[in-house]
Order: sequence, then structure tokens, then C-alpha cells
Amino acid sequence: MTKATPTTKPTDPARKVRIVLWILLAAIVGAGLIWYAVFTATKPEPAAVQPVVDAQLVREDSHRLTTPATEKAQLVEFLDFECEACRAAAPLVEELKAEYGDRITFVNRYFPLPSHKNSGQAALAVEAAAQQGKYEQMAAKMFETQPQWGEKQDFQNALFRTFAEELGLDMEKYDAAMAAEETKERIRKDINDGKALGVTGTPTFFLNGEKLVLNSEEQFRQLLADAAK
Repeated sequence: MTKATPTTKPTDPARKVRIVLWILLAAIVGAGLIWYAVFTATKPEPAAVQPVVDAQLVREDSHRLTTPATEKAQLVEFLDFECEACRAAAPLVEELKAEYGDRITFVNRYFPLPSHKNSGQAALAVEAAAQQGKYEQMAAKMFETQPQWGEKQDFQNALFRTFAEELGLDMEKYDAAMAAEETKERIRKDINDGKALGVTGTPTFFLNGEKLVLNSEEQFRQLLADAAK
């Protein structure tokens, strides 16, 4: 008796196509997994978010000298009330504030330099006045009288106190603010922010977060004019 030869079942063409498709799909998925592994392994860490720098530049309690309805830009000045260059710049800043204050927010930050004996005390006096709503008046008084007390080697707190009296401040509150650790910390916070932003001298200006290198009054005016458009 002869053995029957097994018959070969013909391949279903549709089945053949399905097998090819599955092979292709597996290859695509495998390649995708490899690409994902490489990508996630080499993907750089995200850059530091800009708001961190913005928070150092202008804080919630920073002194805003203008509050435009529609803000086009921010000009931040780190200043020292014993700094002669800050005093020289003050009239120009006032002119620019009057001209562009409806479009640009002008912000002042404290940055008393250690080389100035009374700059820190002057900042404290201005901040103590600010707590009674007289920041700008006391700041202006400091610059007006700077030749009288600047570069002195003894503390001028008694003189600063007379300025507070002239402004009609509540002197009990003024004295308490001058001695308060919170007032001192307020000044230190501005100094630390300035250092973190690369401030080394005064006055230092930032326009829309960019540290300015100024060569002339005309350049300063033009920068603000462009920013206010």
C-alpha cells in the first residue's frame, strides 16, 4: 500500500497581505520605540522660565512711580541716594516720566552701595516715608539735599529725621519703621535682586528686562520713545 502524499493547502492571498502588513507595523513600532528612547535620553532640560527673572526685576511691593492704563514697557532703575550720578540723572528721569508715564511703568529699586556711608540709612529713611505714602517726596528730598549730607563719614539719621518732619510724617511711626527689621529686609531684598541681575553700580536701568548701556541722553530718550510706540 502506498502512502498518500499530503497535499499543500494553497496560501490565501489576503492572509499573505495581512502578514506583510503586520511585519511592517511591528518594524514601525519598534523604530518608534527606539527613537523615543534616544530622544528622551538626550533631550535637554528646559531652560529657566523668564518669570523668575521678572520676579527679581519687579516685585509686588516694588515702588511703581507710574501706572499707565495701557502699559507698553517697564523701566526699572536701581539707585543709591548718595550716588552723584543718580542725582544727576534724576531730572532727566523726571522729564521722561512726565513724557512717557502714560505708556511706560517707571519702577525704582534700592541699591545702596557699601562705599557710601549714608546710602543705606537714606534708603531706610525713604522706605520709612514710603510706608506713610511719601516715597517720591522723600526720594526727591534726598537728591535735593545730597550735597549737604553726601560723602559724610558720620551717620546723618538726625538730618533725615528732620526731612520726615518737614514732610509731615507721623514721627512715632517713622522712628518705628527705621528700627524695624522688616524695613531693613525690604532694602536687602532689593540689593539681592540687583546683584542677581548683574547690577554692580548705580544708576542701572532695565528696559523691558534688558540691562541698558547708555552713552548719551539722546540715546536714552530714543530707547524710551521706541518702547512707548
